[in-house]
Amino acid sequence: MSFTVLIPARLASTRLPNKPLADIAGIPMVVRVAQRVSHIGAERVVVAADSPLIVQACRTHGVQAVLTRTDHASGSDRLAEACQVLGLNDEDIVVNVQGDEPLMDSALVSAVARLLQQTPQASISTAAHAIETVADFHNPNIVKVVCDAAGLAHYFSRSPIPFPRDTPSQLPNPAPLRHIGIYGYRVGFLRQFPTLAQAPTELSESLEQLRAMWHGHHIAVHVTPHPPGPGVDTPEDLERVRHLFET
Repeated sequence: MSFTVLIPARLASTRLPNKPLADIAGIPMVVRVAQRVSHIGAERVVVAADSPLIVQACRTHGVQAVLTRTDHASGSDRLAEACQVLGLNDEDIVVNVQGDEPLMDSALVSAVARLLQQTPQASISTAAHAIETVADFHNPNIVKVVCDAAGLAHYFSRSPIPFPRDTPSQLPNPAPLRHIGIYGYRVGFLRQFPTLAQAPTELSESLEQLRAMWHGHHIAVHVTPHPPGPGVDTPEDLERVRHLFET
């Protein structure tokens, strides 16, 4: 199996300025992410950065990085430019690992890449795990996904889906699925994605993956029994992750 891991990294962050360069036990966070997935069999692991400061920090620690434009509307657009810079072919597979996920499960990255390789009708692959509490099921900040019999996504939503009509205060059976924000892409699709018109469902839910589905692209979903480690969005998140690396 041949694939490339791409890690988009943007210096600006409202809640945590200079987040990719945040120190975690002496190493910048984006480097921690790259190191986390460097031994999973990927052909290469590359950071797609919007700042020379990130590129330099990566290279100092032996991590490959490319400089991309600062005006990209989304991480997918940044990845598309990185694919162009790296000279990847349309049939190649890349896995998008967020630069604020220093505890990402490396086995999950491999599983997402493998699923896309084994699902030729899909343009994208992603992951999900079972929701265990009613509170999480009804939390709009937790994205849910419903799949068909072939493991392809029917729909993603911030609403509780599938809704248990007869027992609305309980979890559906089987358990509903929480979407995990990791994606595998065919490079040809990534090149096409920035040209696709935004979908009404995407605008309503504020979920970019719904644009792909609106335009007829399939998304294959790997269901893992293990939820991923916590990401870093706030200073409090950063302190928790620092503590885990120091213990």
